[in-house]
Amino acid sequence: MMFKINIYLRFALIALFLIGGILLAIFNSFWYALPFLLIAIVLIIGYFLLGTVQSAAELMQTGQLDEANKRLDLTIKPDWLFVYNRAYYYLLKGTIAMQQGSNEGAEKNFLKAEAIGLPSDNEKAMVNIYMAGMHAQKEKWVSAQTFYKKAQEFNITEPMLKEQMKQLDMAFKNKGQVKLARQMQMQHGGNMSFGGKRRRPPVR
Repeated sequence: MMFKINIYLRFALIALFLIGGILLAIFNSFWYALPFLLIAIVLIIGYFLLGTVQSAAELMQTGQLDEANKRLDLTIKPDWLFVYNRAYYYLLKGTIAMQQGSNEGAEKNFLKAEAIGLPSDNEKAMVNIYMAGMHAQKEKWVSAQTFYKKAQEFNITEPMLKEQMKQLDMAFKNKGQVKLARQMQMQHGGNMSFGGKRRRPPVR
């Protein structure tokens, strides 16, 4: 099917039909070349509208992050993709960046995906859950709670996302204890032992 065609096969077919059409037009006639040229044009349009999002997602599902990222980079014009494909492109880019430890890259791409518009509540919630988690790690609790509350607005049906929401809820509940412990550490100069130094008894 056209929607599942391998990207490298697509490139090969584009070259084959395009070159074949040009040669037929030169050595025979344009009308013989027309079907070849039309097929090449359809394949090119499909590439620019669909990109490599689907095949990159399949690579991610098997844990091949580097390969998935390289596959996404074969989409040279993300802004030309269909709206949902474009949103998925940035969602995948953000997920890869997050898993590779680049929170800045992840946040930038997640915000782009959210601005474009994701189709399902689970995907919309996922972006906000990830954003809340990244901000919580930086102890930016106000912005973390903003993203958390936004995620609560969506109908979450994925068990994994529900579990992540529970983990965020626990993090928000425990943040006060962590803050208190750090304040006590600072007050005691980093030493959490209680009681002062005991005086040695006088030597008789």
